[in-house]
Amino acid sequence: MNFRSLFSPLQVGPCRLSHRVVMAPLTRMRADGSSFAPRTLNAEYYRQRATPGGLIIAEASPVMAAGRGNPATPGIYSEQQINGWRDVVDAVHAKGGLIFLQLWHVGRVSHSSYQPGGVLPVAPSAVPIAGLTTMTASGKPAPYETPRVLETGEISDVIEGFRQGARNAQQCGFDGVEIHGANGYLIEQFLQSHTNLRTDRYGGSIANRARFLMEITQAVIEVWGADRVGVRLSPYGVANGSGEADPMPLYTHVIQSLDRLGLAYLHFIEPRSSGAGRAEVNHQNVPSAMVLFRPIWRGVLITAGGFTGETAEAAIAAGHADAISFGRIFISNPDLPQRLQHGYPLTPYNRATFYGGEEVGYTDYPVHGEMERA
Repeated sequence: MNFRSLFSPLQVGPCRLSHRVVMAPLTRMRADGSSFAPRTLNAEYYRQRATPGGLIIAEASPVMAAGRGNPATPGIYSEQQINGWRDVVDAVHAKGGLIFLQLWHVGRVSHSSYQPGGVLPVAPSAVPIAGLTTMTASGKPAPYETPRVLETGEISDVIEGFRQGARNAQQCGFDGVEIHGANGYLIEQFLQSHTNLRTDRYGGSIANRARFLMEITQAVIEVWGADRVGVRLSPYGVANGSGEADPMPLYTHVIQSLDRLGLAYLHFIEPRSSGAGRAEVNHQNVPSAMVLFRPIWRGVLITAGGFTGETAEAAIAAGHADAISFGRIFISNPDLPQRLQHGYPLTPYNRATFYGGEEVGYTDYPVHGEMERA
């Protein structure tokens, strides 16, 4: 198949992409276990997947210690973490690639064992995640705890955490940043009515529930400029206990509000792949975020969710999206753009090696030529 659209150039803010195969942000839990700084191993992983003019969105990185909820996820709030990420960025840039960092706060998707002082994780309201278990910092399964409500006066501290995380990402040399507003984490907890029961200016109406996201976005824009900032959303998603009974009014308001800011891009997780981090999913009879919301988004639109080369080409050719981000198959195919472009077979991924560990399932996947020589 001729992937003419997928391999055409694209302007994303000041960044000129040579193709539209984007590497999605992927939690891999392989940072240093005590400092949560990226290591040499992480720099090699990203270097392998960099291509000239190709965009990588680096894995979600907590902007503050209280924003953590998983073992060995890299942060962006300490000098050691900044230095580690700088090595990653340098490795990607050395191959001519572009790289954004995803800024993260997990909110209630955490456990007291990850929190400074062993306190409860925070959320907009005291609504626990029901029916799912988490992993404590010592690696034991445990039910999610009822989170502590963020006081109105504390919200500005979290917003400042995102602002400082954006500044820190600049120090590393990233080309831009993405705000993680998807998958049931803190920003989406504020957005959705079943997790936001607040009665202050951050709760109640859709505009109030969207205020937290909009204030974070504005803070990050003040650091980077709007054309180097992206936002990720998961309308109709069901990850980590998320889900809005009627997503259209909420996400229409959010996307229209973001559209006015002149962002680098908007990044969707398609509903069919919501929750793919935990298990193999392909939700049936669900809407398409890109089809629903493309008409109200005037900027660059990236979307993700179980795409193949053929479906990615079709989505871009139809105008539903401008670029497609790939996750799981980018893990097992470090040369994914070349494989798609030339029709080379894809190496299957091994889900058992997604989270934690060292080189196995991380930096040991071969590129196509190496497979032929093996």
